[in-house]
Amino acid sequence: MAKGYWVAHVDVDDMEAYKSYIAANAAPFAEYGARFLVRGGDRTEVEGKARARTVVIEFPSYEQALACYESAGYQAAKALRDPVSTGDLVIIQGYEG
Repeated sequence: MAKGYWVAHVDVDDMEAYKSYIAANAAPFAEYGARFLVRGGDRTEVEGKARARTVVIEFPSYEQALACYESAGYQAAKALRDPVSTGDLVIIQGYEG
Protein backbone atom coordinates (compact mmCIF):
# COMPACT_ATOMS: atom_id res chain seq x y z
CA MET A 1 0.00 0.00 0.00
CA ALA A 2 1.37 3.38 -1.01
CA LYS A 3 2.03 5.96 1.66
CA GLY A 4 0.29 9.32 1.62
CA TYR A 5 1.86 12.74 1.93
CA TRP A 6 0.82 16.26 2.71
CA VAL A 7 2.98 18.84 0.93
CA ALA A 8 2.31 22.35 2.19
CA HIS A 9 3.77 25.75 1.39
CA VAL A 10 2.77 28.35 3.96
CA ASP A 11 3.25 32.03 4.76
CA VAL A 12 2.64 32.70 8.45
CA ASP A 13 1.43 36.18 9.41
CA ASP A 14 1.42 35.69 13.20
CA MET A 15 3.79 33.01 14.50
CA GLU A 16 2.58 33.31 18.10
CA ALA A 17 -1.01 32.60 17.07
CA TYR A 18 0.19 29.89 14.63
CA LYS A 19 1.71 28.03 17.59
CA SER A 20 -1.83 27.29 18.80
CA TYR A 21 -2.46 25.52 15.48
CA ILE A 22 0.75 23.50 15.92
CA ALA A 23 -0.37 22.42 19.39
CA ALA A 24 -3.88 21.57 18.19
CA ASN A 25 -2.77 19.48 15.22
CA ALA A 26 -0.64 17.13 17.36
CA ALA A 27 -3.55 14.88 18.40
CA PRO A 28 -5.02 14.27 14.91
CA PHE A 29 -1.54 13.77 13.46
CA ALA A 30 -0.77 11.16 16.12
CA GLU A 31 -4.15 9.48 15.57
CA TYR A 32 -3.53 9.09 11.83
CA GLY A 33 0.15 8.11 12.06
CA ALA A 34 1.64 11.30 10.65
CA ARG A 35 5.40 11.77 10.58
CA PHE A 36 7.06 15.05 9.69
CA LEU A 37 9.72 14.72 7.00
CA VAL A 38 10.18 18.45 6.45
CA ARG A 39 9.07 21.19 8.83
CA GLY A 40 10.48 24.52 7.74
CA GLY A 41 14.26 24.60 7.72
CA ASP A 42 16.91 25.97 5.39
CA ARG A 43 16.24 25.80 1.68
CA THR A 44 17.28 27.17 -1.67
CA GLU A 45 14.68 28.14 -4.24
CA VAL A 46 16.21 27.15 -7.56
CA GLU A 47 13.13 27.44 -9.79
CA GLY A 48 9.86 29.34 -9.52
CA LYS A 49 8.51 30.86 -6.34
CA ALA A 50 7.54 29.33 -3.01
CA ARG A 51 6.01 30.48 0.23
CA ALA A 52 8.20 31.07 3.28
CA ARG A 53 7.62 27.69 4.94
CA THR A 54 7.54 24.20 3.41
CA VAL A 55 6.15 21.18 5.28
CA VAL A 56 6.06 17.53 4.17
CA ILE A 57 4.17 15.03 6.31
CA GLU A 58 4.12 11.28 5.68
CA PHE A 59 1.15 9.04 6.52
CA PRO A 60 0.96 5.24 6.49
CA SER A 61 -1.39 5.43 3.48
CA TYR A 62 -3.03 7.88 1.10
CA GLU A 63 -6.36 7.04 2.73
CA GLN A 64 -5.00 7.94 6.19
CA ALA A 65 -3.67 11.24 4.82
CA LEU A 66 -7.12 12.13 3.45
CA ALA A 67 -8.92 10.93 6.58
CA CYS A 68 -6.68 13.04 8.81
CA TYR A 69 -7.44 16.18 6.80
CA GLU A 70 -11.16 15.49 6.89
CA SER A 71 -11.23 14.63 10.61
CA ALA A 72 -13.00 16.84 13.12
CA GLY A 73 -9.77 17.14 15.10
CA TYR A 74 -7.77 18.47 12.19
CA GLN A 75 -10.55 20.76 11.00
CA ALA A 76 -10.63 22.31 14.49
CA ALA A 77 -6.86 22.88 14.27
CA LYS A 78 -7.21 24.29 10.75
CA ALA A 79 -9.72 26.84 12.05
CA LEU A 80 -6.89 28.21 14.21
CA ARG A 81 -4.46 28.28 11.28
CA ASP A 82 -6.63 29.92 8.64
CA PRO A 83 -6.83 33.45 10.13
CA VAL A 84 -3.05 33.74 10.63
CA SER A 85 -1.58 32.09 7.53
CA THR A 86 -1.92 31.63 3.79
CA GLY A 87 -0.97 28.37 2.21
CA ASP A 88 -1.19 25.73 -0.46
CA LEU A 89 -1.68 22.07 0.49
CA VAL A 90 -1.59 18.99 -1.70
CA ILE A 91 -2.40 15.51 -0.44
CA ILE A 92 -0.66 13.02 -2.71
CA GLN A 93 -0.22 9.29 -2.97
CA GLY A 94 3.34 8.01 -2.73
CA TYR A 95 5.08 6.17 -5.55
CA GLU A 96 5.47 2.42 -5.37
CA GLY A 97 8.18 1.61 -7.89
